[in-house]
Amino acid sequence: MTIPAATAIDVSGLTKRFGAVVAIRDVTFEVQRGEIFGLIGPDGAGKTSILRVLSGVMAANGGKVVVDGVDVTSHPDDVRPRISYMPQRFGLYEDLTVDENIRFYADVFEIPRRLRDERAARLLAASGMAEFRKRLAGELSGGMKQKLGLTCSLVHAPRIVLLDEPTTGVDPVSRREFWQILYSLRAEGVTIVISTAYFDEAERCDRLALLHTGIVRYCESPVALRARMPGALLEIPTSAARAARDAIAGQPGVYSALMVGDGVHVHVDEAGRRGSELDDALTAHAVPDGVIREVTPNVEDLFVALLAPGAKAA
Repeated sequence: MTIPAATAIDVSGLTKRFGAVVAIRDVTFEVQRGEIFGLIGPDGAGKTSILRVLSGVMAANGGKVVVDGVDVTSHPDDVRPRISYMPQRFGLYEDLTVDENIRFYADVFEIPRRLRDERAARLLAASGMAEFRKRLAGELSGGMKQKLGLTCSLVHAPRIVLLDEPTTGVDPVSRREFWQILYSLRAEGVTIVISTAYFDEAERCDRLALLHTGIVRYCESPVALRARMPGALLEIPTSAARAARDAIAGQPGVYSALMVGDGVHVHVDEAGRRGSELDDALTAHAVPDGVIREVTPNVEDLFVALLAPGAKAA
């Protein structure tokens, strides 16, 4: 099989079973070089299993996976020097300092001291961690530990980075700094595959694979995915979001209702027709609301809409 030079990862018919449970079902996708590719979906969707197969940590039951020109299904050990895999719980040594952790992982990959020091200084500066180099890893906050884990993962300058929900439980400022590092890596031509349960992070990716029950339902850019939104999305501004959602449940033409911020996003078949009907339903249930208007869906709206019973992609 010939893989185009621009393709960093080629996955075809990937299947993984754990006993009677099928975690990944005939998954196929490509990741281009220098791309941030997102795996998005709820817990149990298959995100972690896909990353573990890509990294050579876990064997597949079927299909073919080629990473940076290496057939991972038949030569898993050959791919590891070319990639960096950061699992959900990265193996930091909490009784070592930030510098000592970086030094340990650099030594594993036999990185010369000069290169190690240059890369560590650049990555720590980018993540705002430079002033904590002498602090024990066990004394770092959750967000700082994740940024240190990323630094350790990148110290050997891999061409492909695999990240499994790296910002789960991380504060908003650290998440932003984390993504700034990822953008700088992409600018250098590094390929990044990241799994996340945060839909706002999914918007930051170049392309997304929407996963559900081990199946890739859709695989496109966020813009192209939003264009697939069937029907329309209405926003109900209200101080009683839960009551509003309950009041419109079961109304004609309503596929789903999702509480978002100070209101409810309602996926309907027709915007013009359903707006007044929803307003009447809210009035009948004495639910306070503002002007109902059509809005542009985000990835979370789309994901809910595409999985709603009876809904079909445009």
